[in-house]
Amino acid sequence: MHRQTTRARRHVLGSIVTGVLVTLLGGASAMDAHAAPGAGAGPQFAIRDVRIFDGTDVIERGTVLVQDGRITAVDADVAVPDGIDRIDGRGRTLLPGLIDAHVHAWGEAQADMLRFGVTSGFDMHGVSDRLAALRAQRDDLGNAGLADLWAAGTAVTAEGGHGTQYGFAVPAVTAETDVEAFTAQRIDEGADFIKLIVEDMRGYGDRRIPTLDADQVQTAVRAAHARDRLAVAHVSTQDSARAVVAAGVDGLVHIFDDAPVEPGLVQALARRDVFVVPTLVVIASVAGAGEAARLGADPAIAPRLSVAQRGTLDAAFPLPAAPRRLDDAIASVRRLHGAGITILAGSDAPNPGTAQGASLHAELDLLVRAGLAPEEALAAATTWPAERFGLTDRGRIAPGQRADLLLVDGDPLQDITATRRIAGVWKNGHAVALDAPAAEAAGAEVTSAHGRVSDFEDGLSARFGSWTPTTDQMAGGASIVAHTVVDGALQVRGEVRPGFAFPWSGMMFFPAAQPMQPVDLSTRETLVFRVRGDGRTYSAMLFSGAPDAAMPAVQAFVAGPEWTQVRLSLADFAGADLTRVRGIAWTAGVPAGAFEFALDDVAVE
Repeated sequence: MHRQTTRARRHVLGSIVTGVLVTLLGGASAMDAHAAPGAGAGPQFAIRDVRIFDGTDVIERGTVLVQDGRITAVDADVAVPDGIDRIDGRGRTLLPGLIDAHVHAWGEAQADMLRFGVTSGFDMHGVSDRLAALRAQRDDLGNAGLADLWAAGTAVTAEGGHGTQYGFAVPAVTAETDVEAFTAQRIDEGADFIKLIVEDMRGYGDRRIPTLDADQVQTAVRAAHARDRLAVAHVSTQDSARAVVAAGVDGLVHIFDDAPVEPGLVQALARRDVFVVPTLVVIASVAGAGEAARLGADPAIAPRLSVAQRGTLDAAFPLPAAPRRLDDAIASVRRLHGAGITILAGSDAPNPGTAQGASLHAELDLLVRAGLAPEEALAAATTWPAERFGLTDRGRIAPGQRADLLLVDGDPLQDITATRRIAGVWKNGHAVALDAPAAEAAGAEVTSAHGRVSDFEDGLSARFGSWTPTTDQMAGGASIVAHTVVDGALQVRGEVRPGFAFPWSGMMFFPAAQPMQPVDLSTRETLVFRVRGDGRTYSAMLFSGAPDAAMPAVQAFVAGPEWTQVRLSLADFAGADLTRVRGIAWTAGVPAGAFEFALDDVAVE
């Protein structure tokens, strides 16, 4: 098979390791929910008479022995001790657990990934306060229910740039920032690698947003390397790819889709040994190519999708169809691969048109369509990401490796889509349940008495769902907001700034386990809350319906100086689909200026 070169300088990642705010707030709760006992004596079993792809080579008929969470033997003829469970592998192929080289994981993402055989991943942007917990989890051989994550924490991006629009606090770079110190701070927070965002949106229309300049990129890369960290970059155009490659980045975590790659850039990538994570499934979604619909209709995939996975897979980018984007991206991957450049498989889930775990299987298919042999596509999701990110105990089937395994019906070395026909998944030697979780759906989460959401006596918590700040920055505006909980009430203050057609700033409540996933509130009648404030008129905005529905239904209310209970009939939110409520926001709008209000005792009765 085609062998890829690797850098002499490699960092063995082992330091502490949205999207949206809940991007990573949800991660801690999911981790608690799926926590397993600590390391110790684990399952012992053998998978016999199975085709084995060990990450590099193939044993057409062999045995893998697992003891206490690790692989202890792999060969065509392995002596299996008495008393150990034997699993029949005839007609099946055993693969290393897959590695997704580009995810944004929150909520149930790690469980959803694992159910589709994705046992590890690289989280490319989010908050930093869960990094220590991620490290502890991946060190735990008792972890049986969650994919392991290595994470960048918060990406390095410009103030007001891409990555700051999701409603959670992102430290950002300005013209006055000491970028070397800024990058070192990300590492001190526990970043396993440094993610740079070089994106001004020129590839998606006329609007421009701030981005890092060449000197800032070069300084950040140099600072990452000084602390033995990889530096990877988000780009979407060939010009920005040239700039970051010249600055010394180790990898591109998207393939640009504005034009097929030019020979000079191919040579630069090869000369500098830069790897590329194409994320073709996201480009297919941006292009409107229909790949998500085909994946969602696959009978090997559809029954195992959770409600949240189905929601993100069915979502769409609000862009006109442009099949050329995917054609150009595939052409670029074909040229890069032909030049010996390392290609890594990544999904960029849960962006519109993707689903955690499931979409990596679609990415493998697209990589084969882009010229990789099936065994190379499999290596792009196993051995190669482990090598390039310095993971020493996974990505292969070999003695001493963690028993992160994927068993599939058929032969993906002949038909790459066979990876979707999952017969078994093991995490640290523990068998993983393959069925989709019981429906989280619709009103199932609204179980508190009288639909009570939050009384804020325990901080920014909710009896179901979650809270996040929201402003027009996510659409290119400049409004700001801050929040805190004081004396059992949510205090919200900020400034509506001019320059955007429909400015807003305030707080959003997501009723589902993940942001903007639908909940059925059709049995509820009234949105109830107490409010006081500065006397302004505010808006209650209800987001519902299809994932790409642009406009919320709105009702106005006044926040006067005394606490007042407000009761808004859900039926009066004109045009709202109460069977698919995705979010409720309390926001200030025009006129521009400072605002301040407080919320308490929020309920949906």
